Amino acid sequence: MAKKKRPVKAYKNLDFLTSNKARPIRILAEFSEPYHRFLEHDIDSTIVFFGSARIKPKAKAKRELLALAKIYERNKTRENEDKLSAARLQFRLSKYYDDAVKLAQLLTEWSMDKKTGRQKYYVCSGGGPGIMEAANKGAKLAGGKSIGLNISIPMEQEPNPYISEELMFEFHYFFMRKYWFVYLAKALVIFPGGFGTLDELMEVLTLIQTEKVLKPLLILVIGQDYWKEVIHFEAMARWGTIAKSDLDLLNFVNSPAEAFLLLSEFLEKNYPKV
Repeated sequence: MAKKKRPVKAYKNLDFLTSNKARPIRILAEFSEPYHRFLEHDIDSTIVFFGSARIKPKAKAKRELLALAKIYERNKTRENEDKLSAARLQFRLSKYYDDAVKLAQLLTEWSMDKKTGRQKYYVCSGGGPGIMEAANKGAKLAGGKSIGLNISIPMEQEPNPYISEELMFEFHYFFMRKYWFVYLAKALVIFPGGFGTLDELMEVLTLIQTEKVLKPLLILVIGQDYWKEVIHFEAMARWGTIAKSDLDLLNFVNSPAEAFLLLSEFLEKNYPKV
């Protein structure tokens, strides 16, 4: 009688591992693998940058604005007028790309030990384009390493080229990605963004408000002209849906220099031994 072929071991069975039945295993993997990789690289403190994937560098936004202005001059349709208006706003937002680069560069230079090159804090982004790319770019310009916590989504988000290769992650589960954003974070920097940025900001505010996060965690919000129009936080306090003291969780700043000053003072005061 012919010898039977050995069955595939469960942990090598891709049909099983990618099935609904193995979801708990996949969730555990997205906890365990980053945990051990961060441990291996001696990383326990991050400064997380949140912001829109759609914000472009100023030079690119300016080129697109000028091109659309020429098109509108030749053909003044309502559609072209709307495109030109959108491009003007994109150009206004582009300053935040440059601000994110500058702030990440300042923080990385400040956190690096001049003798050993060891970093106290690592800039961490969502790994994609826009503000995420700007944050990783700033860290690289400073000669440091940075983290990218990417996510697989239908509109494929490619990792930006500035993430340190060994600190590039790809998540399937949003909640596991959010866990790693917050678990190592000592400060959050919130740039203008859309649903994703709002989701991340509101979840962290809720965790602090409900005392699920007890460590000192500075939340800096950059871009008052954007945020004051998009969300009326003071109205929430006036209506009584949040406490007035909850407004103190948000620290609004308008420049990389102002943000760096607040961040460095906060970190030195609250995490002197990091």
